[in-house]
Amino acid sequence: MDNRPIGFFDSGLGGLTCIPYLMEALPSERIIYFGDTARTPYGSKAVRTLRNFSFEITDFLAAKDVKMIVIACNTVSATCLAALRERHPNIPILGIISPAARTVARICDETNRIGVIGTKATVRSGAYRNKILKFNPALDICETACSALVPLIEEGIIQNEIMDMSIRYYLDHFIAYNRIDTLVLGCTHYPLIRKNITKIYPDVSIVNPSEEVLSSILDTLAAGDLRAAEQTGEHIFYASDLSENFVAMINRIFQNTGFTVVFKNFELGDIA
Repeated sequence: MDNRPIGFFDSGLGGLTCIPYLMEALPSERIIYFGDTARTPYGSKAVRTLRNFSFEITDFLAAKDVKMIVIACNTVSATCLAALRERHPNIPILGIISPAARTVARICDETNRIGVIGTKATVRSGAYRNKILKFNPALDICETACSALVPLIEEGIIQNEIMDMSIRYYLDHFIAYNRIDTLVLGCTHYPLIRKNITKIYPDVSIVNPSEEVLSSILDTLAAGDLRAAEQTGEHIFYASDLSENFVAMINRIFQNTGFTVVFKNFELGDIA
């Protein structure tokens, strides 16, 4: 048993979409989350910049004595996972791409047309394509970047015509031309617009990596005997810019759960 917290981080509030699945499966676990809201979005930034940002944040989480770090960001998982594991060899560090790729490879076959949407950095890396094909080489995969969706989501522009028009701008031709029947939400922000996507494309099946990463978390906890005993305590959410949208999203996740949530603003210079 290990009652230390699990660390999560993302470029902003998107990684919060992983939290409900963990809390439902493992209510005794405690979370320290870092959202780099002052420097979001990550998807258009250079890999060197992403590596520096993620080094800062994982160093911060390691200093908080977390027992595991979950990269709740597809962009960082696609570009920095190996470097982060090398930097912190004694802490299990999980990416979000492999669990989703494994699910796609299991549920799809050569008759399916699989689409992956994500940031420029994620799509450019080819991480989803490479992982999925590693698990099932027979699959047909297309990818496209949807660069404007993350800033809109961070601003809370979700359930309205602007978001629906943006989704159509990126996906109407992509889905129709490639005859996509299975869509991977290759950014943890995108589950926040899953209802919009399903409303517009009701015949397309959705794979949500924010949900699929739970399997890797459970496996890692079991393998290292890291499961927490029944406990009470705080979930702590840090942000480099503690925005109203960030706080509101967390409050929605934990409303009526009885969990204690603490918010902390963190100046960027304090991370290093």
